[in-house]
Amino acid sequence: MTTTTVHIEHPISDFVTWKAAFDRAEPLRATSRVRGYDIHRPVDDPAYVIVRLDFDTREDASAFIERLEALWKNREATPALRGTPQVRVLLRAETSTTVPT
Repeated sequence: MTTTTVHIEHPISDFVTWKAAFDRAEPLRATSRVRGYDIHRPVDDPAYVIVRLDFDTREDASAFIERLEALWKNREATPALRGTPQVRVLLRAETSTTVPT
């Protein structure tokens, strides 16, 4: 099975506020069939986040993006969001794990 990933990047006003809003959106992720996610923060920019959410299908990923875009218009639901999120749908081409020797 090919994993489809939604990759989102955007500036934020503060991580604690952003993370609380992200956590409140757990029901949205559950009903949208998100299989898992990773949150990353650049080491040189604490006011920026990168989120990757995994889905089983491209259709689920696309439907989730539509729901997110509607959510992002509601500033009460996304109080720490700054700027316009950049979104890409990725298909995993290869995975590798390095085992220490």
